Amino acid sequence: MIQALVVVVWVALAALAVLGIVTTASNRPPGRPHKIATGIVVALLAVQAVIAAVRVLGGVHLPETTTFLIYLVVSVCVLPIGLQFATAEPTRWGGAVLAVAAIATGVAVWRLQDLWVAGGA
Repeated sequence: MIQALVVVVWVALAALAVLGIVTTASNRPPGRPHKIATGIVVALLAVQAVIAAVRVLGGVHLPETTTFLIYLVVSVCVLPIGLQFATAEPTRWGGAVLAVAAIATGVAVWRLQDLWVAGGA
């Protein structure tokens, strides 16, 4: 994985979590800015997933390759599902749902990085 991209993804996820918390605190439902921000973060995650998958399938050996690939899929899928839940019923808690999804995705990316480093890649 590319370390700089991992840092950019973590910063973007943190910003999305803060946006969700601020939205919840201001008693507003998530709107268009949340959809755009989630789309940007998911695009970053997809780029990271493609690069990592190509490198793993191209010969990089990791001690837990299957676990790594599952975390890649999870890291890309959690935010769109969280956004769907957050916007399904427009309440103030949609922002909190999106913040939790962003934090959970950040943990998945952290685990991906740990698995990558453990493989010495």
